[in-house]
Amino acid sequence: MKSIKILATLGILALSGTGCEKILEEHPESQIVPSYFNSPSGVLGGIAGVYNDIRSQWGTEGFTVEMQAGTDEFIQGVNAGSGTAYTYNGLNSSNFGSAWGVAFQDINTLNGVLQYGQTIELPDATRKQYLAQAKFLRAFWYFYLVQTWGDVPLHTEFITVPSQAASRQPVAAVYELIIKDLTEAAADLPSQPTAPFLGKAATKPVAQLLLAKAYLTRGWLNNTAADFTQAATICDEIIAGKSASGLDLWQDYGDAFVPANDYGKETMFVSDHVLDPKYGYYAVGGQAGGGAAQNLSPWFTNWNYPNNSGINSIKNAAGAFVNSGTSGMIRDSYYGRPYVRMRPNSDKLSTGPHSGKNYFLDQAFTNRDIDSRFTNSFYTVYISNTAVTNPAGATNNTRGISYTTVPGADTAVWLPDYEVPGAPQFVGSRPFKGIVVPPSLWNNGIFPALKKHMDPSRGANFNDPSTRPCVLYRFSDVYMTGAEANFKAGNSTKAAALINVVRQRAAYRKTNTSAQNTAAAAAMTIDASDVSLDFILDERSREFFGEWQRWHDLVRTRSLVRRVQEWNKEAAPYVKDFNMLRPIPQSQIDRVVEGPKFPQNTGY
Repeated sequence: MKSIKILATLGILALSGTGCEKILEEHPESQIVPSYFNSPSGVLGGIAGVYNDIRSQWGTEGFTVEMQAGTDEFIQGVNAGSGTAYTYNGLNSSNFGSAWGVAFQDINTLNGVLQYGQTIELPDATRKQYLAQAKFLRAFWYFYLVQTWGDVPLHTEFITVPSQAASRQPVAAVYELIIKDLTEAAADLPSQPTAPFLGKAATKPVAQLLLAKAYLTRGWLNNTAADFTQAATICDEIIAGKSASGLDLWQDYGDAFVPANDYGKETMFVSDHVLDPKYGYYAVGGQAGGGAAQNLSPWFTNWNYPNNSGINSIKNAAGAFVNSGTSGMIRDSYYGRPYVRMRPNSDKLSTGPHSGKNYFLDQAFTNRDIDSRFTNSFYTVYISNTAVTNPAGATNNTRGISYTTVPGADTAVWLPDYEVPGAPQFVGSRPFKGIVVPPSLWNNGIFPALKKHMDPSRGANFNDPSTRPCVLYRFSDVYMTGAEANFKAGNSTKAAALINVVRQRAAYRKTNTSAQNTAAAAAMTIDASDVSLDFILDERSREFFGEWQRWHDLVRTRSLVRRVQEWNKEAAPYVKDFNMLRPIPQSQIDRVVEGPKFPQNTGY
């Protein structure tokens, strides 16, 4: 994390030549020996290396696609590429698994820290905190692995000699280690960040939340009531201790995504990215397009607004949007760099139980006049940032008027969440200077862009990677995890109460009067009879859309196939039960040449 101060690096941990701001003053070693972990700097160096590797996944393109594509939330943008992760058609061992090698490399590092760091010369409380960080991080990676691939190799000792043999251990054994590590980590971690683990590194409530998620996920696998109860109890403890831990919800949902609040009270755990390009894996002004540890998350759901916002765009005879005329926008730092990899699932279904509806507007973000999360999550208005003169006689200008757009004042593109007569050039009978693109005209090249991760601080270098952290866990997840656990434990009344905390917060708007906010909160309140698995999943969409959680949410609740078949028409023909686990990377299978072959997951 960005405030861990370390004076050494570990050559075989992929830290050589890279690092986090104020983390590393590098003295590369040719190899790691067990004695390295007998010093405080060695232990701290190992922990920093793992934090460093987390940011090589969260926020990067391949990993983001793996965590969100092929769900009910996202479908392909026009530049999605092969699309295998979105549709499951052709998904195999050669095109999936960006974090597999990183995770096991880090687990081995953490095993070294835990195995040889027991006797480092530090005060007992400090040593315990260091080792607790290592236990948390080992559990963090194993939890990702077991959710994604099921049975995986289970290692608890530091490996110093390369081996060409490997085997997979049962899910149950992996969860035993995860729960043991997180229980011990939660006991020894402080309630609030303390040096050298400042920023938003692991703390007691973070370890507790991950522990609750582990119990909840194992409970779903085995239908174990005790696991659901345990998860619910842990979430209650986190909420009861929020004052001591300095955690809470912002009053306004949108404030959770204001860059100045990235390290604020609602943020629990982040993957850091930093301002200093020396440690941020990019050259200022280099317009990076990928690479290790670059946070590109602001770009992936951006439609190509500079090229697809023609001021005289029309609706053709088939009722489809046709881009036409001079672009009404130029690329800038506020609206970000367009990548068009994925888009909200707004395709209307033509068959099935939800025929005539789409997931985005008709299932996830309903009640949009009251629930602020749609407005706070997506760009629907693009204010002109360039002057465009449009003569009355220009091709496809049906308005019958000439005009010039005023930067900073006129709306260049409006993407309303409802149908507008006269679109795209009129609002009813009134000529519109920009273009109006309602849901019926959205396609894989124009749609509301996710704005949670946007980074206007890039200024003139807005094509550079973001230096905002990737927020992995927010405090609202404690309420939603507790609600799901209570629902599974048979206590829908408690589940509704926890969900209502999140929903009533979502009803708040700074522009409302106090009376209006009170009425909105009442309108958003549910009771026990409203709570169902699908309601919880929809609520998680509203709360966490685009926050690297959806694929695991659907897998955990055994809902992936059903929800994809019901809502995602591009993936519905291909998704199968075996897709609940991802394919083991072919590189892992190929490396095992001694002993039994390394088994692939069924179906791949």
